[in-house]
Amino acid sequence: MADTAQKRALRNYRARLTKRGMGRFEVLGLDTDRELIRSLAKQLAEDGADAERLRSTLHQTMATELPRKGGILAALRRSPLVGTDLEVKRTRVTGRKVDL
Repeated sequence: MADTAQKRALRNYRARLTKRGMGRFEVLGLDTDRELIRSLAKQLAEDGADAERLRSTLHQTMATELPRKGGILAALRRSPLVGTDLEVKRTRVTGRKVDL
């Protein structure tokens, strides 16, 4: 199949983007956020001091800690009820008979 001029131009454009360290990608979002996302991407692509500040702010805002093991146990140990002599007993009930 012949390599059309349009395909060649697209391949060259994407190669130039790659050389600049950039890439194209697709994101899903609300229609109302379209301009916000475009302006955010444009500002990040300029790679200046403003872009670094924006990246830093976004990283801090979006960063989530990974859940650590033992989180529930640590929360129970921090409980104000630690050290109180609570007797938690449950009465045993055998249940009721049901005719099937």
